[in-house]
Amino acid sequence: MSAGDMDSLAYIERQCFSRPWSASEFAHLVGEKDALYLVAEIIDEDANRQIVGTAGMRMVCGEGDIDNVAVLPAYRNMGIASALLKALLELGRESGLEEFTLEVRVSNVPAIKVYEKVGFVSEGIRPGFYEDPKEDASIMWIRKKA
Repeated sequence: MSAGDMDSLAYIERQCFSRPWSASEFAHLVGEKDALYLVAEIIDEDANRQIVGTAGMRMVCGEGDIDNVAVLPAYRNMGIASALLKALLELGRESGLEEFTLEVRVSNVPAIKVYEKVGFVSEGIRPGFYEDPKEDASIMWIRKKA
């Protein structure tokens, strides 16, 4: 993610979430040492670049707290979210992280399947975590192997 990506990321957020992050919220993350955010892009036949997805996390106390995964609806089911997550996990491990966590709406079965595919396991429920609409979150983890 770079400073020039903010408007595209805000657009993706508006297409994917009922409470989207703004361009300024993303801009705040650029350059923060504990933040790691990636974008997925396509390049058309005219060499035009389009950002179609993003994934990011905060690195806190040896853990990666994944707080954003979004792919434009027209580009879902193409493996983009899985690729973003795998790259994010790899970069996190290279930075010394051993465990990763995230929350996901309990009704978001497609996202849960993607998270399970890359190794996340549900370990509990966070009641009323989401707004618009109000909904519980599944707390998912990839834990350090003993």
